[in-house]
Amino acid sequence: MGFFESLKRGLAKTRNSLMSGFDVLFGAYDEVDDDFFEELEEILVLSDMGMETAARIVAQLEQETIDRHLTRPAQVRKMLLEDLEKLMGEQDNTIVDDDRMSILMMIGVNGAGKTTTIGKLALQLKEDGRKVILAAADTFRAAAIDQLQVWADRAGVEMISHQEGSDPGAVVYDAAAAAKSRHADVLICDTAGRLQNKKNLMNELSKLFRILEKEFPDARREVLLVLDATTGQNALQQARLFSESAPITGIILTKLDGTAKGGVVISIASEMQIPVKYIGVGEKIEDLQPFRPKEFLQALLAEE
Repeated sequence: MGFFESLKRGLAKTRNSLMSGFDVLFGAYDEVDDDFFEELEEILVLSDMGMETAARIVAQLEQETIDRHLTRPAQVRKMLLEDLEKLMGEQDNTIVDDDRMSILMMIGVNGAGKTTTIGKLALQLKEDGRKVILAAADTFRAAAIDQLQVWADRAGVEMISHQEGSDPGAVVYDAAAAAKSRHADVLICDTAGRLQNKKNLMNELSKLFRILEKEFPDARREVLLVLDATTGQNALQQARLFSESAPITGIILTKLDGTAKGGVVISIASEMQIPVKYIGVGEKIEDLQPFRPKEFLQALLAEE
């Protein structure tokens, strides 16, 4: 199965929800009017595109129909896809460099799919010819270290860990030393997934950043926030909260295949001004895919 077909399959629940709404809406009107646009906005909101994003898109469509003297629903449908492509723009989905060490700091609440994402990224990077080391710095969640070890074994990469409850800084320090001695290309650091106390979270992350800055001053550093797409607009709220406590450089949205709320990708990409780097559209390793807005929108909205 090709990349696009895999993406389309993974977005099936959201696509089917949107398309069924579109079929009813566009079949019910011969010409666009206020009621048409009101119903269109409701469909977009139900896909978890968010009130703000949906309202902005529909307002722009309304103005365009006036400026261009358009009246047919089919014309609006074509413009919707074009406007969404402009809204999302190009997303830089690179996370590693070829000519220097790359450090990926993975953050996100428990249950978002962070550990699975780390494992899939590790295997993909290894298959690209890079030497990868994992740092099990989520030392407070029961079984977090064991779960990451399973993925390290599956990906065939080395993992540095201490006992449960250990100092995460000590784990990252030892992982940095191992990365140096093994001439690793990528160090992926798992971190504690909690937001209950943002001050503690920021202090902990700051400590890890300082260690890595000292050990690898010239490395590329990415802070990647993993979000569960099935939570819809709650994922957007998590992104806002984490961005207050950490210098997020990219977002990874998981479990898009399990939800009809895939519109949240559009909401996050347009409102957060943080690039969406990867999306998860299934359980397989290859189902964690670099995010390409145009292909995503085509898979989600293009007519057969």
